Amino acid sequence: MSATLLFFVQPMFARMVLPLLGGSSAVWNTALVFFQIALLAGYGYVHFATSRLGVRRQVVLHLALMVLAFTCLPIAIPRGWTPPTQQDPIPWLLALMTMAIGLPFFVVSTTGPLMQRWLGATQHSAARDPYFLYAASNLGSLLGLLSYPLLLEPRLRIAQQSALWLVGYGTLAALTLGCAALTLRNPGRAGSPLPVEPSTLGAESARAERPTLRRRLRWLLLAMAPASLMMGVTTHITTDVAAIPLLWVVPLALYLLSFTLVFASRPPLRHEIMVVLLRMLVLPLILVMQTRATDPVLMLMALHLLFLFVAAMVCHGELARDRPDATHLTEFYLWLALGGALGGVFNALIAPRVFTAVAEYPIAIVLACLLAPSPAPSRPGSRARVLDLAIPLAIGLLLLGGMGLMEARGIPLTRVIVVGTYAGLAFVIYGFRKRPLRFALALAAILIANPQDLDERRRAVYAERSFFGINRVVKDDTGKILQLLHGTTVHGMERIVPLECREPLGYYVRSGPIGDVFRALGDPAAGRRVAVAGLGAGALAAYANAGERWTYYEIDPAVQHIATDPKLFCYLHECPAEVRVVLGDARLSLAATGERYDLMILDAYSSDAIPVHLLTREALRLYFERLAPHGVLVLHLSNRYFDLVPLVARLAADAGLVCRVSDSYGFTMKDIAEGKIPSLYAVVARSAEDLRALASDPPWKPARQEARVGLWTDDYSSLVSVFRRN
Repeated sequence: MSATLLFFVQPMFARMVLPLLGGSSAVWNTALVFFQIALLAGYGYVHFATSRLGVRRQVVLHLALMVLAFTCLPIAIPRGWTPPTQQDPIPWLLALMTMAIGLPFFVVSTTGPLMQRWLGATQHSAARDPYFLYAASNLGSLLGLLSYPLLLEPRLRIAQQSALWLVGYGTLAALTLGCAALTLRNPGRAGSPLPVEPSTLGAESARAERPTLRRRLRWLLLAMAPASLMMGVTTHITTDVAAIPLLWVVPLALYLLSFTLVFASRPPLRHEIMVVLLRMLVLPLILVMQTRATDPVLMLMALHLLFLFVAAMVCHGELARDRPDATHLTEFYLWLALGGALGGVFNALIAPRVFTAVAEYPIAIVLACLLAPSPAPSRPGSRARVLDLAIPLAIGLLLLGGMGLMEARGIPLTRVIVVGTYAGLAFVIYGFRKRPLRFALALAAILIANPQDLDERRRAVYAERSFFGINRVVKDDTGKILQLLHGTTVHGMERIVPLECREPLGYYVRSGPIGDVFRALGDPAAGRRVAVAGLGAGALAAYANAGERWTYYEIDPAVQHIATDPKLFCYLHECPAEVRVVLGDARLSLAATGERYDLMILDAYSSDAIPVHLLTREALRLYFERLAPHGVLVLHLSNRYFDLVPLVARLAADAGLVCRVSDSYGFTMKDIAEGKIPSLYAVVARSAEDLRALASDPPWKPARQEARVGLWTDDYSSLVSVFRRN
């Protein structure tokens, strides 16, 4: 029950926060850091209480904390909390979570280790080895995590979800009271600290000994590696493979499943097989990462996720095999929690400030391989230790030298050459599998000496990483077009040979749907007022005219910096209209302004992530409050994974508005080579007369509705309902 509540509240509260911070995976990763730190605090409390207090005092203290936590329920965003627009929002988000759910989460997080220690204070036959309850708790975590997107979010509003969590917490309090009563009824132990006699588990006396510092540090690293890897996989997949928000849950689910399996009374998967699989899977994984492969999407995601699962099974399996006697149980969990927290802090807080790419992911891959045990004993001679360092160094230098020589002679690094080189190296590196250090360092060497990185550095113009993701400005293969990339998604293009600041490219070409909108709607001579949610490279400013007032609403300061730098993109710099950029969430900023607009364009996406809070009934009502009497709302709906047309049609019908859609999916390969990207747009207005000029245009058709897509509101949405079926 406690584990289910913990992993029910995580996606639920992240869903509450997303309207304030957009759809970035960094919101999820930062939330995970908070949960890991809170878990560490909870485990620290249990270790202190069970080490210093008798069971009776433990019961009194813990029940008092459980009652106190009721004062923080039901869970909701406190009034008056708005994110900063100029500073990093991470400290604000951590403070918000501390205020809103800190105490309830802390109390619930203590249940697992505390119940295991209380069980150890009884005469139950399982008292000497209560670790099977850790498997049970992780199974509950998995159920709580998966039930949210599949069962609860599609059926319950946010307020109902919060009320359900309150009921669950009350049930947990009652169950805890029952466990306390059973523990106190145990004669002879209830009033004193837990016993310290050695366990007979596995007849291994080392388990009953006080853990050494080296052993504790090993626990720390074995817990840290899969935690970092889990968050790294999430960021890598949603940034470089497929930006699907639903995928955020899958890596965490696999991470939890590994705990369940390895700490089970009878683990269903052999640890030795997992170790072999780890070293086999990492080689094709490195290959697809080095070649920057993005297709086939499902196969690539399966490879990343399978490696995460196997690596977690290996690291957590090592922890399960090295678990101490039950007398040291709480200290063991404390080191596990500390390792998980350090992994989260590294990925969410340190890596974004140190790296401009998702470097934390390959670092975690190498660490996991380094920690894996050797499949067979190897002789530890000094010569072997030297070779462990020298051979990987030689591999890296040979790769760099070979690439430099090919570049100097003008030989292109084709995909065939790259794949062939790494396939050959894979066989060599697999031969190092009995030397974990040599194997891991060889992987690190080929990750560093990457020809794709060399090519990207040649094309790269600028890169900046912020809380909201990694934005890169690169030249295309021809060197004539500049692109703004967020992950694998193009968020703006500009022709630089010759320089064309008034000719929009990408999704915004004049021959596409957005070109139809500007030709058909509004009189440029009338001093049109335009609002745009989402800045990108500022390409829409190419449609602006002198005398107009354009306001961009942009959540990411890094994007503002890129779009307003004339050395990168000149759309805004050369725009004849009055242009200003307002930093912050578009919806919050619109609610705070009193301006009214003739045209409003919603183009706010982080890669392909959906800003759910911008597509609700309440959001649509706000937009039309800010639109002039004959104003028109334009929505950019291009997306690889979600079909948003039925949703927009449902919203428009609910509000009594008129909606039409058009796409440019008929572009030829020649068009695409010239910088045109197929796009899909919808327009929404108060009356058919406001869209009369577009209604006569054949590509603009009424938006279709589908029964499976419900009406999204601020406390109800379901990404599953709009996921593309083909």
